[in-house]
Amino acid sequence: MKFEGVFTALVTPYISGDVDFTSLKQLIKHQLDNGIEGFVVNGTTGESPALTASESEAIFNFVKSEVSGQVPLVFGTGTNCTRSTIDRTKKAEELGADAVLVVTPYYNKPTQRGITEHFRTVSEFTSLPVLLYNVPGRTQVRIELEALKELSRRPNIMGVKDATGDIDFAQQTLDECGPGFLVTSGDDRTCVELCAKGGHGVISVCSHIFPKEMTHLISEARSGNSEKALEEFKKYDQVLKMLYVESNPIPVKAALKMMGIIRSHELRLPMTSLSEQYLPELETSLKEIGVLS
Repeated sequence: MKFEGVFTALVTPYISGDVDFTSLKQLIKHQLDNGIEGFVVNGTTGESPALTASESEAIFNFVKSEVSGQVPLVFGTGTNCTRSTIDRTKKAEELGADAVLVVTPYYNKPTQRGITEHFRTVSEFTSLPVLLYNVPGRTQVRIELEALKELSRRPNIMGVKDATGDIDFAQQTLDECGPGFLVTSGDDRTCVELCAKGGHGVISVCSHIFPKEMTHLISEARSGNSEKALEEFKKYDQVLKMLYVESNPIPVKAALKMMGIIRSHELRLPMTSLSEQYLPELETSLKEIGVLS
């Protein structure tokens, strides 16, 4: 199964405190109609820390039924406890996920040996492809190059979602881990540049807003038209700035509500809705790229 191209890290819509499956259905349809190439369920953008296990499973089952095999589904199973991550990964396999996304353990601040052993151990308990998630901005530690090289030799560790925003580091990962190791971006602002240098795609937040354009840009960057893609991507500078003006997924939920794709921009505590001072500028940026009239 192909895990390249643009995957959307789905938000979890809420209405009056509960998961809003009506909005989720509309969001999935909008994404598929605009050529998105896969989904990540129960990731950071989906507010995974605020979901119960039963909720995350219900969301995955719903997405799976709506997608009906059209695109791959990746389930976020990572925690800062190896045993819990194994249990969640086993459940993802039972539910029919196509792969799992496993984040670097957060808060514990493990050593590189601990990080390597964590991922190695998790991979031994599943036959699913495992995608490592390197996001030091949230975990305070990153998977360094030597650990990535070692892990890339594991048969079912298929690659890494690189959210470091460090293009030189991503380039080293591509060079050192070999062509069979997937390096997909986890940073919207640098994803086109990474794909122009050999990266395989992006797990994206901004693809909620302009999925068709993102799939086109990433395809262009990967097919050798990198200068054109990078120039076209500049059109989205302001909206990208606004989508990260507060912690993800706060701004993207506000944007989706403005676009009428979800019914509410609710989040669960400790996340709160976008500060009112940013709403006018977000609305202007959406109008500028033509997704809002």
